[in-house]
Amino acid sequence: MNSRPSIVTQLAVACLGAGVITTFAMAQGQNPITALGITVFSAVAAMALGQVL
Repeated sequence: MNSRPSIVTQLAVACLGAGVITTFAMAQGQNPITALGITVFSAVAAMALGQVL
């Protein structure tokens, strides 16, 4: 049986983690579009890293 988490699970965890930091950044006055871009990039990078490891 495969013990690695599914891609959907990895993406969900990555988005939650990046979303917390992005929410804090937006509360400090960051542009929402920039914050969304950072969240998407972080989630995809974390998912890609999770597939390699």
